[in-house]
Amino acid sequence: MLNSFVDELDAPVIPMAQAWARAYQGSHGLLIDLSQAAPGYPPPPEMLAWLGEAAASPEFTGYGPTQGEHALRETYAAHVSEIYNTSIIPAQTHITSGCNQAFIVAAMAVAGAGDTVLMTNPCYFNHEASLSMLGIKSTYVDCNSDNGFLPDIETIRTALQNVKAFAIVSPNNPTGCIYPKALLQEIYQTCRDTDVWLILDETYRDFITLDERHTLFSNADWEDCLIQLYSFSKSFCIPGHRLGAVVAGELIINAIFKVMDNLQICAPRAAQNAVAKAIAPLADWRESNRVEIQNRAAAMRQVFAELSGWGISSMGAYFAFVKHPFEGHSSIDVAKAMAEQAGVSCLPGSFFGKNQDNFLRIAFANVDVETIGLLKSRLKDFSL
Repeated sequence: MLNSFVDELDAPVIPMAQAWARAYQGSHGLLIDLSQAAPGYPPPPEMLAWLGEAAASPEFTGYGPTQGEHALRETYAAHVSEIYNTSIIPAQTHITSGCNQAFIVAAMAVAGAGDTVLMTNPCYFNHEASLSMLGIKSTYVDCNSDNGFLPDIETIRTALQNVKAFAIVSPNNPTGCIYPKALLQEIYQTCRDTDVWLILDETYRDFITLDERHTLFSNADWEDCLIQLYSFSKSFCIPGHRLGAVVAGELIINAIFKVMDNLQICAPRAAQNAVAKAIAPLADWRESNRVEIQNRAAAMRQVFAELSGWGISSMGAYFAFVKHPFEGHSSIDVAKAMAEQAGVSCLPGSFFGKNQDNFLRIAFANVDVETIGLLKSRLKDFSL
C-alpha cells in the first residue's frame, strides 16, 4: 500500500513535455525549448572557477551546518539588507537545497496535515504538489487576464479565513506578472491582520529593477508575518547545484532548522562556498543578465504582436502567459502539437490550475533573441 497523499499526485509534468519534444522530427530546424525555466547560457568563468575550487577542497566533503555555511548566511543577509534597504542578520536566514525545498520547509514550519494554505489560480504546480503530499489542503484565489493575473485584495481578505498561510510568487510563475509594491503591502497587512503567514517566493527577483522591489521588510513586525523564499539557480545560472534561501524571523528559522536536520542535514556545501564568494563580485554580471532577459522579453512582444490570433496576456521576469487561438482545444493538445509538429516546446496552461486551457506558459528566458525571432515562422502557419 502506498501513501495516499503521494499516490494521488499527478505524474510530474516536465517529463511529459520533454517526451512531446523528443517526438519532434526536426522538420523546421532545431527544437526551441521554452518549457522548463532554465538559463540558456552558462555561468560566468569566475563562478565556474569558484565552484571547481570548492568541489576539489576536502573541507567541503563532510557535513556542514544545517542552517547553511556561515559565510553564505552572512553575505546573503548583507545582500538582502542592501537591496531592500533593511537590516537582516544571518540568524534570520536559512540555506536550502533549491527554492522548491525552501517552500517545503517553510510550509512544514507553519502548517501540518489537515491545515489549509491559500494560493493563487494559476499557481506554480510544484507548490501545489508539495502541499498535497504533506496532507496540507489548498484553496485558491482566482486571478484572471482582465486584472493582469493579479489577485483582488477583497477576494484575498475573504479567502484568508481558516488558513495558515498565503503562498504567492512574484515575479510570478507561470504568468510572469510582477506584483506592485502597493498590492504586496496590502496583502501583507491583510495577512498580518488575520494572523496568516505570507510565504513570498521571489525566485525571479533579480530580473526586475530595484524600483520594482517591495518594501515589506520596512514593516516593524515583518518577522511575525513574512517568509521570503529565493533561488540562486537562475541568477547565477547554476540550477544543477540546487541552492535556495529563506529569510524569516528567528522563530520560523528555528522551526526550519528542525525540518532540515531530518530532511537533508545541509544544502550542497561546495555551491554554498562558491556563491558566498560570488554575490558581491558578480553584481554587474547579474545586472547585464537582467538586461539580456528584458531584451528577450521585448523580442517576444514583437513576435506575438505580428501573429494573428495569438496574444500575450501577461509577461514578466522570466515567463509569458500566452493566449492561443485554438478555442475549444485543450492546452495540452495545443502544447503537444506545437512540440511534435512545430518544434516549439512550452507548457499547457492547465498544468497550472483550473480554467487555464486558453493559455500556454512560455519560458522566454531560455533562448536568445535570434531564436525567439524564429517563433513567428513556426507559429504563423501552425494549426491543429
